[in-house]
Amino acid sequence: MTGEINNNLSMLTDFYELTMGNGYLKNNMQNYEAVFDAFFRKVPDDGGFAIFSGLEQIINYIENLHFTDEDISYLKKQNVFDDEFLDYLKNFKFSGDVWAFPEGSVMFPNEPIVTIKAPIIEAQILETMILISLNFSSLIATKANRIVRAANGRSVMEFGARRAQGPDASILGARATAIAGVGITSNTLSAQKYGMKPSGTMAHSWIQAFDSEYEAFETYAKLYPDNCVLLVDTFDTLNSGLPNAIKVFDNILKPMGKVGGIRIDSGDLAYLTKESRRILDKAGYKDVKIVVSNSIDEYKIQSLLSQNAQIDSFGIGERMITSKSEPVFGGVYKLVQIEKNGDVIPKIKVSNNVEKITVPGLKKVFRLYDKKTGKAEADYLTLEDEKVDDTKPIVIFDPNYTWKMKRMENFSAREMQIKIFENGKRIYNSPDINEINAYCKKEVKSLWDEVKRFDSPHNYYVDLSQKLWNLKQGLILKAKEN
Repeated sequence: MTGEINNNLSMLTDFYELTMGNGYLKNNMQNYEAVFDAFFRKVPDDGGFAIFSGLEQIINYIENLHFTDEDISYLKKQNVFDDEFLDYLKNFKFSGDVWAFPEGSVMFPNEPIVTIKAPIIEAQILETMILISLNFSSLIATKANRIVRAANGRSVMEFGARRAQGPDASILGARATAIAGVGITSNTLSAQKYGMKPSGTMAHSWIQAFDSEYEAFETYAKLYPDNCVLLVDTFDTLNSGLPNAIKVFDNILKPMGKVGGIRIDSGDLAYLTKESRRILDKAGYKDVKIVVSNSIDEYKIQSLLSQNAQIDSFGIGERMITSKSEPVFGGVYKLVQIEKNGDVIPKIKVSNNVEKITVPGLKKVFRLYDKKTGKAEADYLTLEDEKVDDTKPIVIFDPNYTWKMKRMENFSAREMQIKIFENGKRIYNSPDINEINAYCKKEVKSLWDEVKRFDSPHNYYVDLSQKLWNLKQGLILKAKEN
């Protein structure tokens, strides 16, 4: 999926990308300059926004894109491709331009997140890997951000490695959660690669391996007094695990001036944490932290906190690393423009489903902010040659319900896409994971609370300039005439 295990992923394409490439070459179309947009149509979990992640994997893929002799030999055996096309692949090197939102950006449906402008065969071959990177990492980053926001300042730890769909998913899934605000992971390799804090104490098997629960706790406390979080639910949380943990705190940690914690991984977490907090406080351990795990997501966090559950930290596994509630992001990659023989020809895909009609042309995305509040009010799509003058009022309108208009004054406009590759050469220096996370926090903070609601969030508008809307409507009418 990611190139973490195998650096050459050039053959990770849908077969039709290669057959189309062969066809373009046979029809002398290889020099047509194509523009493709990667975007998505729907926010997972019916949320108000998504978080962009996966750009670094796209960059690494493009930089390493080449076909080996073994690849060419395999393709030749398929008896589908002309020798001319196979020779083309032998010397393949990306030569185009790439624009993208910065990683950690808040993003909305139907706006170009990644734009490719390149000879049509090159642009076509990138499709699958761009979508893999965008879809998976953005899915997990979006889910993780929802969980972090639900936790409302409480620590969130990523515990999903063993439930991820393969090693690459566990590694890059952890990275995506870090972008979205999760700084701790149980995945040692991800912690090493991305500078996250590794975390993990014990499994139930540790306790079962000793002659008694107390002996297991005591041994662990002596080994790791600075990070002693005891798993108290192996046998009986309140009648065995917690009393034994308190004994260990009394006998081992307290004389050393250390403070431990407890983790509960099963049962009624609301009841058990409230009772545990009461018992710990009564025993003089108000500083002992309570960690919970066990199939938790943002909805369960909200439910637990509404019941006044006494939780300091959440360990989140399968429901974050797989985005279990909605495990498909649904990004797409569509042709929006072709340039041939000096003529620029916008392209559109028309559908009976309004949401599937694409927006043609090479475009810019501007985010419009209210200067008084600093909040993002709308995203505004224009054609490449248009500018937004934020010193003058602007009228924006819903592209589908055009009577819905808004006049904006005293606003600032920020262009969202930045150039990543120019003429095949990378011109962008990627920030580190902590910088991306800080940027993501700033992005989310710029949204109104109504957009951040989990239930029935406010619809954030992605509007078209008049010139772009006219182009789109003209192409729709032209397609209907043909």
